[in-house]
Amino acid sequence: MLLSRAMIRAAALAGLLAAAACSAPAAPTEPSAPAPPPEPAAPPPPPDPAAIGANELGDVPVLMYHRITPDPSSVYDRTPEDFRAELERLADEDYVPVTATEYATGKIDIPAGKHPVVLTFDDGSASQFTLDSSGEPAPGTAIRILLSVAEAHPDFRPTATLYVFDPPFEEPGGHRTLTWLHEHGFEIGNHTVDHPNLGNVSATEAQREIAGMQRVINEALPDVPVNSMALPLGVHPDAEALASSGSADGVSYRHSSVMLVGSNPAPSPFSSDFDPANIPRIRSQGPEGEGADYGSTKWLDKLAADPDSRYTSDGDPTKVSAPQAASTEPAPHVGNLHRY
Repeated sequence: MLLSRAMIRAAALAGLLAAAACSAPAAPTEPSAPAPPPEPAAPPPPPDPAAIGANELGDVPVLMYHRITPDPSSVYDRTPEDFRAELERLADEDYVPVTATEYATGKIDIPAGKHPVVLTFDDGSASQFTLDSSGEPAPGTAIRILLSVAEAHPDFRPTATLYVFDPPFEEPGGHRTLTWLHEHGFEIGNHTVDHPNLGNVSATEAQREIAGMQRVINEALPDVPVNSMALPLGVHPDAEALASSGSADGVSYRHSSVMLVGSNPAPSPFSSDFDPANIPRIRSQGPEGEGADYGSTKWLDKLAADPDSRYTSDGDPTKVSAPQAASTEPAPHVGNLHRY
């Protein structure tokens, strides 16, 4: 059968349309959702407490510093070089700084096998902390040195508790200095307004001194609790409880720890010997000089020679571990005690 010219043209047009349809791009499809990220691996469980000699009923060194100066004028002063050397020693001997409040409330969350140490600074002198023109801790100050040591020893946490009177760090109001310290993980404690011997003033005046300093701190750091106090000269008011709580001029205060000017390590917060209103401290001091037998060098030597006597973390903040042989009795509130 012969095809007409019109039929041939129609067939050709149909072929062209079919080819165009085949080559048309496919309709866009919705992109598939990205795969969820993998779950982070669970942290390894803490080691067996017996394997690391955990003893959370052991003693804790609470070290007391005053001025850090190239020209010491009393046994309370340390040179920057001596201060750095002591921090290096603490880092090398597996100590980890915690704040006074973390220690006193038993919130000692440090790695297994490490030992807590509380670094405390009294008086709030500019040698301890001041800011340079760039807003950073000034060279040679205690905080700058502490940050430097912590940078070289990543497990050595850069924190401390600084007890201030008025004006803090020689800055009227202390707004810049106290704000920087709080924002960088340091604790601010109360050291009264004028640093009086609280045993020589009335109960009313003692409360005014303590509440007045809390007011100064909270004007710089609104809503930041002041949980710890260091007694000027280590002396309580005649009514000892007023160091822990009281009020004056519309300001109330309550401290979970009150620091003495002691001369020996402090008991574990889980020990029956622990008294939050009378926490002993060790003055930072070299091996020589007046009272050196009660200073930090001699006490750190003793703790190193008798490691079973010091607090060693089990790495698990949910329980308290101690060997059966530990002679220290736990406090009545310690419920999750693991003996091995």
